[in-house]
Amino acid sequence: MNDEFARELAHMALVLHEQPDIELTAERFLEYVLARIGTQHASVLLLLRGGRLESAAATDARVEEADRVQLETGEGPSFSAIQDEKSVVSGDFPADPRWPRWSAGTTGVGLHSVLSVRLRTPATTVGALNLYAPDRDRFTKADDTIAQLFADHAAVAVANARSESTLWQAIEARKLIGQAQGILMERFDLTAEQAFAVLRRYSQDNNVKLRDVAARLIATRKLS
Repeated sequence: MNDEFARELAHMALVLHEQPDIELTAERFLEYVLARIGTQHASVLLLLRGGRLESAAATDARVEEADRVQLETGEGPSFSAIQDEKSVVSGDFPADPRWPRWSAGTTGVGLHSVLSVRLRTPATTVGALNLYAPDRDRFTKADDTIAQLFADHAAVAVANARSESTLWQAIEARKLIGQAQGILMERFDLTAEQAFAVLRRYSQDNNVKLRDVAARLIATRKLS
């Protein structure tokens, strides 16, 4: 690890510890990882009691769909990374025989490669980082090493942010965003990805949390 990369990891750890909730912690974590590895699609899934997983952050609607199928089927690279305690890579996951139900359910999402890395502290497993790409065979061993370094430095911050209350806030936020997407899809004949992009763009342009944008849209049927 060179000095510049070490400073980047240290700076990320400080920034993550300053975030007020689990959602923002996970989103900022993804920003750092994506910038270093050079893909645009990623998510963080949190491990709950009983081995269930729940979404904390996702970059776009395609990732949300791929993760939704993981959560519904109870199988996929995130589950494997956590259960086997090692990173999992697939160069064409819609055709990967390791997860037949997940693979069958993700044939239309427009993503092919995935790299899942366990988020772990010295005491526990927190969840999984998922990196996706539309290209086949996108992720290399070097990407795996980099992602694991980021995950190891971020896991403590993610664990600290995940109190019982903030966890349920994050879960509720994902539900609100899904409802808001549905409203936009029905009103303007948009795809799930297009509706998510509208919400995200409004959130960024107006410096308003995505979950607050979604709640406003649900309550008023308007974005502003």
